[in-house]
Amino acid sequence: MIARSMRGLAAAAAVLFVTGAGAQEAKHYRFAYDQPRNTGYSIAGDIFAEKLKELSKGTMIIDQYPGAQLGQEPQVLQLVKAGDVEFSIISSANTATISPQAGVMSLHYLFRDENHVVKGLADPRVFEALKAMIDETTQGLHVIATGSQGVRHMYAKREIRNVADIKGAKVRVQATATEDTMFPAYGAQTVHMPFGSVYTSLQTGVVDVAENSINVYLVNKHYEVAPVLNITEHEANNALVFISDKLWQSLSAEQKGWVQTAANEISTKEPAKAFELERTAAEKLKKMGVKIVDNVDKKSFTAVADPYLDKLAKELGPHAEKVKDLIRSIN
Repeated sequence: MIARSMRGLAAAAAVLFVTGAGAQEAKHYRFAYDQPRNTGYSIAGDIFAEKLKELSKGTMIIDQYPGAQLGQEPQVLQLVKAGDVEFSIISSANTATISPQAGVMSLHYLFRDENHVVKGLADPRVFEALKAMIDETTQGLHVIATGSQGVRHMYAKREIRNVADIKGAKVRVQATATEDTMFPAYGAQTVHMPFGSVYTSLQTGVVDVAENSINVYLVNKHYEVAPVLNITEHEANNALVFISDKLWQSLSAEQKGWVQTAANEISTKEPAKAFELERTAAEKLKKMGVKIVDNVDKKSFTAVADPYLDKLAKELGPHAEKVKDLIRSIN
């Protein structure tokens, strides 16, 4: 009887020891992005955090830092490269600040529609091509997933019904060769600035037009200073999820498997959820009285943009050409 009790106590002690050890082994990792909660970026963060916690049995915990708490996207990219931030989700356009060929994902009208975006971002061939592009053109970080915030539209104090309506307008764009080619081709002037400066710049007239997804327009209250949302659908609002090389090299093979499996969940699930968020945001804006111009003559834009698809991809480089060809081949 005493022996049985002693064995029971020993078993209980072993359970306590393992539990205690497991708790001690739990590590926290930073996941940074520049948009608030309730956006495609936070959906990606939640998917990744939940799956990684499950796979690692609570030993790998993601702490999210939304709303540019750790800096705007170009700054966060540098922090990830340096190993000071472990994970981030960054627009493909801002990724072009460290790997110019990433600008291929910002080519106007590269994607045909919502379904094409969702399929393209989940395609393993596209992911592998993007991963190779980053690994071979920059150092300090790796792509582990793709993400989306829907597609981008132009918003202003005025209606934009066709390409002629933005002639001469000052448009805030992301600082990429793609944007600096396309908007002048439409007849507009490009202005670069951090995302956090867009609201004030629209308010004061530093810029006439900005462009982003519907939900980003909503949650950042840009409708207050640019009350007309024009559904131009000119660009997919793509994003890439990164891990710092410093962290990647420190992980065991098993941990790397957990991280990549959790990241794959983002690529396959987040884009569709982001588009759901876009539809919900549009309904909210309509109820608030925001004017939504949904009969934009997109053919007037594509007539200008289409000839640039092959030209710009080739100018960006071989990785960009490969990504463009893969995306265009998806039905």
